[in-house]
Amino acid sequence: MSTPSIRSGSAKPIEVGPGDARYEALRRGFNQRWIARPDHVVVATGTDDVVAAVDAWLARHPGGGTPPRRITVRSGGHCYEDFVCGDDVSVIIDISAMDRVSYDSAMDAFCVEAGASNWHVATQLYRRHGRAVPGGSCYSVGAGGHVTAGGFGLLSRLHGLTVDHLYAVEVVTVRDGTHAAVTVARRDSDDPVLRDLWWAHTGGGGGNFGIVTRFWFRDLPEPPAQVLLRTVAWDWSLFDDEPERFYVLVRRYGRFFEGEQSGARGDFPYPYDYWDMFTLLKLNHRKAGKIGLIVQLDGDRADSPERLRRFLEHIAPEADYPQSPLDVRMGEHPPLEDLYIPTRLPWLTATQNLNESGPSRCGKYKSAYHTAGFTDAQLLAVYDHLTDARYENDQALLQVDSYGGRINDVPPDATAVPQRSSVLKLQFQTYWTWNKDANHDGVYDYEDARADPSIAAPHLDWIRRFYGAVYADTGGVPAVPDDVPEPEHNTDGCYIGYCDTDLNDPAYNDPKNGQPWYHLYYQGNYARLQRTKAYWDPRDVFRHRQSVRLPDRP
Repeated sequence: MSTPSIRSGSAKPIEVGPGDARYEALRRGFNQRWIARPDHVVVATGTDDVVAAVDAWLARHPGGGTPPRRITVRSGGHCYEDFVCGDDVSVIIDISAMDRVSYDSAMDAFCVEAGASNWHVATQLYRRHGRAVPGGSCYSVGAGGHVTAGGFGLLSRLHGLTVDHLYAVEVVTVRDGTHAAVTVARRDSDDPVLRDLWWAHTGGGGGNFGIVTRFWFRDLPEPPAQVLLRTVAWDWSLFDDEPERFYVLVRRYGRFFEGEQSGARGDFPYPYDYWDMFTLLKLNHRKAGKIGLIVQLDGDRADSPERLRRFLEHIAPEADYPQSPLDVRMGEHPPLEDLYIPTRLPWLTATQNLNESGPSRCGKYKSAYHTAGFTDAQLLAVYDHLTDARYENDQALLQVDSYGGRINDVPPDATAVPQRSSVLKLQFQTYWTWNKDANHDGVYDYEDARADPSIAAPHLDWIRRFYGAVYADTGGVPAVPDDVPEPEHNTDGCYIGYCDTDLNDPAYNDPKNGQPWYHLYYQGNYARLQRTKAYWDPRDVFRHRQSVRLPDRP
């Protein structure tokens, strides 16, 4: 069950506490809503450091009960909620310095340390081995959170999810509740409890069972040598007096991917041959002035420019939808007007061009999987909230990603990710900064938000109303299909990588709906995750507001 750990080279882990100049930066992540006040932050440089830090924390919390203040782990720091940087955190273990990427001949697999960022993984695997993990495009997201959530990216329709290639994980666990141990769990481990631990990290979320320090991947794909990129935008003025024009564009977009996955001919007059295409439809608030689309296809194919033209002409014929450059920031993506003309680039160069996380600011997010395109009622709700004059924020949007393809070749219980029949993946987003000196100290910072909740209130109110209206027919959440009568049902729950604690709140997810947060994330896989939790973390050391619960706890 154990393997030699990577030595840190230090006598003990680096601890950064109050008074250290690094403390302000290390006690927070990307989302400036969440600023922790831990006793200290451990900067780990190897697995030994993680073991030492966990052992030290356990020594300060003896006994069999669950300690009131938590120990948490950060790789890239992109958690959308307060799971890492909450008010009840006593120690944060920062593993971002653990970023080695290599080929492990003993495992016959590529080894990625959990602190490695998406961009670092991409550059190291591709430059040295010509391979890629089909992960996300936000460059600074860390592997530790991205992979364990079942992360996806622009190659996923062609090559599946990150976890579809996961062979093994190294996890620092505390099964006895008193001491840390290093455990390696493989897909083909002889012991079923080890196979369960591996499986739990194929989409069961981070911060549940232990601290992941290394991943091993097999059968990683070779990305296309070149990809074809295009960005395009449409002025909101096109839709002001003609909402039906907006409905038609978004409806065609959803139906395209629905028809491609099912094989139904629909109204697309050409053969479906687009699994290499990944798209991000940016439905921005009216205040932004434009909505936009980002498209990537396999650039090695000679027919990609024509396929791209056919797709765009189908969803938004230029005669009816005059195109313009994508020259404004749209959520996490900066202006990309240089890609208005279809551009062929090497895959790694293109990945760098699209690698964005946006500026550090406050944000709130919600998610949904769609097994089909939008209903008329959903389209009406989307338009109404994107044109809501009571809330004018040019950084509020609904992003609709194409999904499916090879992702849906995997059975729903083969990994912890059960959503294997969706064709769209939605992310509701809103961003803001403090813009108010609420505590009258002459500057803007997070202390203003603590002093005045009204700074965040309009943003939270808008996104909650928006989400609830879109899914009003299924109780305000994107319900799981087996629980809702057909034929109008088109959703399949939520994505733990876009965590949303409103799903725990009866004000936004009525228990009468029968759609608890864990069911929306994990569906029928939750019972196995709970059994794994009970075996590997019976003391519930690794926990947060949406962590997998022990079987005897609500």
